[in-house]
This record gives sequence, C-alpha cells and structure tokens, in this order.
Amino acid sequence: MAKKILITGASGLIGTLLTEILLSEGLSVSHLGRTKKEGKVPSFIWDIDSGGIDTNSLKEVDAVVHLAGAGVADKRWTAKRKKEILESRIKSTDLLFRTLKNSSHTIKAFISASAIGYYGFDDDDKIFTENDLPAKDFLAKVTQQWENEVDKIKLLDLRVVKLRLGIVLSEKGGALKEIAKPIKLGVGASLGSGKQCLSWIHIRDLCGMFVKAIEDEKMSGAYNATTDWCTNKEMTQSIAKILNRSLWLPAIPSFILKIMLGEMSDMVLKGSKVSSEKIRRAGFQSKFNNLENSIKDLMTISLRSR
Repeated sequence: MAKKILITGASGLIGTLLTEILLSEGLSVSHLGRTKKEGKVPSFIWDIDSGGIDTNSLKEVDAVVHLAGAGVADKRWTAKRKKEILESRIKSTDLLFRTLKNSSHTIKAFISASAIGYYGFDDDDKIFTENDLPAKDFLAKVTQQWENEVDKIKLLDLRVVKLRLGIVLSEKGGALKEIAKPIKLGVGASLGSGKQCLSWIHIRDLCGMFVKAIEDEKMSGAYNATTDWCTNKEMTQSIAKILNRSLWLPAIPSFILKIMLGEMSDMVLKGSKVSSEKIRRAGFQSKFNNLENSIKDLMTISLRSR
C-alpha cells in the first residue's frame, strides 16, 4: 500500500483537497511545482521549460499524482494560449518520464489527470465509454497527446491510471461557482439551448477516485471520472432553487457566447454524456449521486466558510 504520494499541480482545487484527504488518512504527501511554497507538506521545484527538476522530490515516493497543466478555461484561446495548454501537459509529463527513466526511485504507480474532452463535444444521445476513440477538436487532441505521453510511463514498468475528469463541482471554483455568480445577483440564465449535457462529479468523489487509483493495484488504464449527467438548464435550475433565486431572464443566445468566448464557446454550448460504469465496476462507490444534493452540500460548505 502506498504511503508517500507526490502531487504535481497541487495548488489547484483538486490538489488542495486531495492533499487534505490523503493527510487525514495518514499518508505522507509532498508537492512538486514551479515555486516552492510553505505549508503543511514538503514542497519541491521543477522548471518544465528548461527540463530541470529537484530529484529529492522522488525520494521514498510510492505513487505520483500528476495534475499539472494550464487551465483550459482560464483565458481566451489565442494561438499562444492553446500552445500553453498543450505544452504544459506534454512537457511536464515528458519531464517526469525522463526523470523516472534515468534515476533510481521507489515509485510503483503513476496516476494522471486527463479529461472527458477526449470524446469531444457531442449533443446527440451517444453515451461515451473508455473504449471510444478520441474526437478531433482542440481539447480532444490535447487530451489524446497528453495521454500518449502518460502511456510512455508504462514502459518503465509502472502501473498507470488515467482519470478522465468530468465537470468538477466545487464550492471554491470551477463551473459551479461561475454558474452561481449571476444567479446570486438575480441575473442567472441558461446558456444557448440549455439542452447541452454536462457530465459532472462532486469534488470529494473525484478525490475519492484518486485515492482508490492510488491504493487499488488492480486499476490501470483510462477511467471516466464522472458521476452522472444533466443539462445546462437542469444545472442552472438546481442552483437557483438551492439559492432561492428566480430565473426570469431568457437563455443567453449562442451567438453572443461565440462572440465573447470564440472557440472556447464549445465548452459551454455543447456537451457529452460520459459513462462512469467502468470505475463503478472497479468498486468505487460515489457518495454524491444526486445533482441537487451535491450542489446543496457544496453550497452549505460555501456558506459555512464565509
């Protein structure tokens, strides 16, 4: 059983909570990032662009959780930003591969984030499984190339797991916080047709999947990290209901979002139904299966933390 975990990209929503959960279960955790940070756990530095890494970060580590990568929704997709999104994932994974290949270490498992963007954005009724081929849009190409880099690590005789993240619901950021903002101000509305599917997961269930992937030696390959799906309209209505706000505005037209977001608009105007059957068959039991209860749980945490 893994006792010491190294997390890359640990300063984000997932890495922060995952660190807390792993520590609460008695595991040792360390972080690898661009800057050294003071905190509860040891912090080590790498320079992805120059290919430098503090190899002390690998000492006595049993498993790596690889979360590093530029946020896909943080900035408009200019040519420069698209290059950053791709290279931050490819270069960081390649650096880890080369470092592990050329150094003595105790690592046995490599758990990497990926994304359901692998399947593309499809509004029809198809339900995607891990056996489906990748799509051809920008995010699908990014996730495919990212996973190809991750798969090289299998050549080092390490167990490799890729968790294809759905839309992560968290009280501290991401889709839930962004959708809730205008609703709290009384100006919330569905986006486009409102019928686009959102394959979602509560952040605590997601962290639970990472813990299972670390501990379950039978797990390997790709797994969809989702719980269920809903439409954009259903998500918006559920948040409004829990916040006790009315939705009186018409849906925001697609053409306005396309002007505002450019190519990124596909992320909010389209969606896909992604199956979580494989990870459930592997024995993972979700604690947050219901959309409204999940949102209520997160909103309650948000109100308590004020």
